[in-house]
Amino acid sequence: MSTSSPLQRTVAMLMAGGVGNRLYPLTRDRAKPAVPFGALYRIIDFTLSNCLNSGVFRINVLTQYRSFSLHRHVREAWGPLFNLIRGEYVELIPPQQRVVGDWYRGTADAIFQNIYLLEQERPEFVLILSGDHIYRMDYGQMLQAHIDQGAALTIACMEVPIAEATRLGVMTVNEADRIIGFDEKPAHPKPVPGNPDIALASMGVYIFNTRDLVRMLSDDARTDSAHDFGKNIIPTMVQREMPVQAFRFRDPLTNETGYWRDIGTLDSYFDANMDLLQVVPPFNLYDPDWPIHTRIWSAPPARTVHAVEETRRIGMAVESLLAPGCIVSGGRVQRSLLSPHVRVNSFSEVTDSILFGNVDIGRHATIRRAIVDKHVRVPEGYQIGVDPEHDRRRFTVTETGIVVVPKGMVLD
Repeated sequence: MSTSSPLQRTVAMLMAGGVGNRLYPLTRDRAKPAVPFGALYRIIDFTLSNCLNSGVFRINVLTQYRSFSLHRHVREAWGPLFNLIRGEYVELIPPQQRVVGDWYRGTADAIFQNIYLLEQERPEFVLILSGDHIYRMDYGQMLQAHIDQGAALTIACMEVPIAEATRLGVMTVNEADRIIGFDEKPAHPKPVPGNPDIALASMGVYIFNTRDLVRMLSDDARTDSAHDFGKNIIPTMVQREMPVQAFRFRDPLTNETGYWRDIGTLDSYFDANMDLLQVVPPFNLYDPDWPIHTRIWSAPPARTVHAVEETRRIGMAVESLLAPGCIVSGGRVQRSLLSPHVRVNSFSEVTDSILFGNVDIGRHATIRRAIVDKHVRVPEGYQIGVDPEHDRRRFTVTETGIVVVPKGMVLD
């Protein structure tokens, strides 16, 4: 028997190839995991940080659509953190089409098309992750529970409101948290016993015994299914009465129910960013015991400066996150997140907004409840988020009224 630790016998397969249509236009030119988040990061940084902080050092990132910026970010930000001599790596794997000559047909097919990686590495366990979730989790705790319970598959889960459960996988468990029922995105989710308003939902984090995973993927590949974990693999394992366990998600630092967000829509993306601005944020970016890694920016510190015009006014940023290279020059920024090299000029106001890199806000401009993608120059006196009807004629506007300005859009 191997004397290595269970984590050393584990390979992570991080799925980062989704189209991300519900995040359009932010995903017009980039994969969803590459979308900027929290002023400084990309969405994928949070799952990759969980891997490093948990001790998972063999990671395959499966990419597909519009992957250029994602490849560049992972290569530049994450490649230097791994020690090849010790067998550590983060590999970027586009569709190889070795098994079938096609794009990935579903989440299970994405792993099946790369099954040769498991044949080469021969891990005992496979950790399957998604690159578009924001959370903090110790995968080592989940792996130990998987081993202790003798499971073939363990699924991380948490209780969510019934209304949210319609877009997630919903499970039914017995008193030992053995999964006895699983429905993917049900129209009428089954509530947990004793609480009709709450369902037990999958977080899309799975640990498989490699031999069980390979057998299930091989069986599924011979069928005309959706080749999806939630729709096909998991329900089949439950029907066969294989040992499938639920793992109740807890924050690794507080041991309380953790913060987890599926960045599936523009509104959920906006809300998750705004969560970081709370006085006591539910997700703490500053905890040294669980660092969130990303690209190190070679940029000067963010600053606010005075502006002397008709009257004297001080550039201010209140309850906001400002990345390196930002300048607030006489404007006012409130409850907003500014990515690197954003400039907010005199007498302008930015409120409840997210500005991506190299956005320039002209003098006397007003930006409210907006997401402005990279390389946008907002002209002097321009207004976004003030007149809803005018905004809808020019931009994407979400159900809750968030205005989204596409990358590089010329405003006049």
